[in-house]
Amino acid sequence: SQVSVGGVLVGGGAPVSIQSMTCTDTRDVNATLKQINKLAAAGCEIIRVAVPDKAAAAAMQEIVKQSPIPVIADIHFDYKLALASIEAGIHGVRLNPGNIGSKDRVLEVAAAAKEAGIPIRIGSNSGSLPKGLLEAKMIEFKGDKRKAMAAAIVEGALQQCTVLEECGFTNIKVSLKSSDVLTTIDAYRLFAEKRSYPLHIGITEAGSLQRGTVKSSIGIGALLLAGLGDTMRVSLTADPVEEVKVAQMILESVGLRKPQPEIISCPTCGRTEIDLIGLAEKVENFIEKIKSEGHKVNINKLAVMGCVVNGPGEAKECELGIAGGKGKVVLFKSGETIGTYLEEEGFEVLKKEILNFGK
Repeated sequence: SQVSVGGVLVGGGAPVSIQSMTCTDTRDVNATLKQINKLAAAGCEIIRVAVPDKAAAAAMQEIVKQSPIPVIADIHFDYKLALASIEAGIHGVRLNPGNIGSKDRVLEVAAAAKEAGIPIRIGSNSGSLPKGLLEAKMIEFKGDKRKAMAAAIVEGALQQCTVLEECGFTNIKVSLKSSDVLTTIDAYRLFAEKRSYPLHIGITEAGSLQRGTVKSSIGIGALLLAGLGDTMRVSLTADPVEEVKVAQMILESVGLRKPQPEIISCPTCGRTEIDLIGLAEKVENFIEKIKSEGHKVNINKLAVMGCVVNGPGEAKECELGIAGGKGKVVLFKSGETIGTYLEEEGFEVLKKEILNFGK
């Protein structure tokens, strides 16, 4: 099935969309919009905003009005905040089955969402399951924590789906997240056998930039390669812009997005006689900068190589390449050598080639 989040289609064959979440005080409209604009410029396509109180819900009206991308209200505990956010014009609601309260309250939110024509994301997390559910599953699975947790996450989501389905609401997408990679994969696979709702995928509380990137790449990558996942968030204890960058790299790595460009660079070794790490970083930063300024990069593949062993051969496979020698660099363009330069001069020539390629 497919849902629409403010015009961004999720599921039913639509491209996998990238989400992130603001970390500003939602009541501060200007700061929140500033961050949303920054995230949108980095490639974020749907943004989630925490709505912890009435003042935050009231701020949503202006945030929705000015946001360049669809806005989802993240609701915990108080169903009235969901109703207020829907009234403010948000494009989707995220609810947690374990903490929103009685069935009547959920039905009230569903009725309002139905009238507004917006989807509800059911977020089932290992950290907030319905009371007693995990304990029951631990007995069922004879103490196997991973299987019990995956089954409990799925059961929590299914209970909430059933509540919404019983009142005729099926404009649903579902997330089944754990901070454990294998539990998360198990939960999504299990749920996909039972319902065909679009899936929002991610590893919750994945951790710091490096550790969280690795965990998210393995978990999200495994799900995408198994054909599961319609929209995604990389959850990092870092600037949300980093989440968006990592999400793009994951989608590129599994072949769901075309890199612009794919940058290949070799590991350093004893043969390297240039500052390869510095050069690779400078190239990446330059491409990021010009793309953020609106320049179109027409290169599919670019190589930054350390020495003459693999360098020229690898670089010749790319539209543009730079390979190190003794204090000097060789530049390649579409398989042909275009010159040998001192390191700094070579980088400046490469920048011009990147900007002018295909023009």
